[in-house]
Amino acid sequence: MSGPSLRKKHVHHSIHDGIFTEARDLTNVLKEQVREKKTENRNEVCDALIEHWETRTLAHAQSEEEGFFVEKLKEQPDLQHTIIKLKRDHQILELIVRSIKEKKEDKGVTEEILPYFDALLVVFELHNHEEETSLFEME
Repeated sequence: MSGPSLRKKHVHHSIHDGIFTEARDLTNVLKEQVREKKTENRNEVCDALIEHWETRTLAHAQSEEEGFFVEKLKEQPDLQHTIIKLKRDHQILELIVRSIKEKKEDKGVTEEILPYFDALLVVFELHNHEEETSLFEME
């Protein structure tokens, strides 16, 4: 069973918004460091950003899949196709994070890694819109 915060649209939106804002801001810090060739804290910022995606976004996604999505399917079986797509979005986010970690391991924190962080933001933003418009009644 999911917690009450996942079942209320305005609260769920606030969770998404907070996660997105933090990720966007950290991404912008990392971009500035890479593009201005600042190396002092670049690895730490990149690690914090990876940790953010794993512990905030992907953990939130897991709780949705284990509780909220299951409950929604019981209430509205016609949402099955939508929920399959939303779960696929979660998998894509996970794949992108894994790619970032591999690139960081191979080449360090370089300009090449930045589009992957941008991709995470875009996928997450589109996913949130789809989730919030498809799974919640109008409040």
